[in-house]
Amino acid sequence: MTDTTTSKLTLAHYNDRAEAFWEGTRDHDVSQNIAALLDPIEAEPPYTILDLGCGPGRDLAAFKALGHVAIGLDGAKRFVDMARDRTGCEVWCQDFLSLDLPVSHFDGVFANASLFHCPSRELPRVLRDLRNTLKPGGVLFTSNPRGHDEEGWNGGRYGSYYELETWRRYLIAAGFVELSHYYRPPGLPRSQQPWLATVWRAAR
Repeated sequence: MTDTTTSKLTLAHYNDRAEAFWEGTRDHDVSQNIAALLDPIEAEPPYTILDLGCGPGRDLAAFKALGHVAIGLDGAKRFVDMARDRTGCEVWCQDFLSLDLPVSHFDGVFANASLFHCPSRELPRVLRDLRNTLKPGGVLFTSNPRGHDEEGWNGGRYGSYYELETWRRYLIAAGFVELSHYYRPPGLPRSQQPWLATVWRAAR
């Protein structure tokens, strides 16, 4: 199966379950992740933020409420429509495997529970695209379910589940400098923290 087909099937999964996804995630508290992106940004606010894989727009609305210029991006057309309707923000319908992003445009990129859907063969190119769309010194936040470098299908969605050291190698090779990392949900034993969050600065 090609990576393009893999992406199309994963996006179809989300399109078919868009309302259920919204109901299941609308109340998730990711304020820790939002702060992890915003705090290291060195520009003067308001910031221009790309919410990569914005879904129905929960976090897009949060960035807007904080006074920032928030733009969403998602490959699932149903999510794009929902995010536009709920937030009034600009939302781009783009597959991660064929990104068309402006150069040196964003102060921050928020990739919350999204990049793990990118097949490992495509990840270096996608990360370079994100590096290029950030202003020099801009910040990238990522949160992905962690694993032992396995990838494959899980409930109709394709995912890649990396060890921290493997994830670091990909980001460093793409031109990022690590600022911090942590595991979620907070306050639990590591065995009960399935999410790995990392924060990166685009090398100047």
